[in-house]
Amino acid sequence: MATFTIRIPDAHRDRLAAMAARRGLSLNKLVEEISVRALAEYGTEMRLRLRAARSDTARGLELLDELDRRHSGVKG
Repeated sequence: MATFTIRIPDAHRDRLAAMAARRGLSLNKLVEEISVRALAEYGTEMRLRLRAARSDTARGLELLDELDRRHSGVKG
């Protein structure tokens, strides 16, 4: 496991420490949890961007139109 130092304003550190305390966590554990969430969100965004880059826009719009028709009860 790596150790690193970050510089943030004292007020931010104090607010993070208070948040950690309210959750019954150490400041270290809170920052670890926040980083895990940020990495998960980033990974999801990258997968969606990759999928979008490889997609067939016309086919996607056809599928959305079909879903709209089914939802509205319109035969098409």
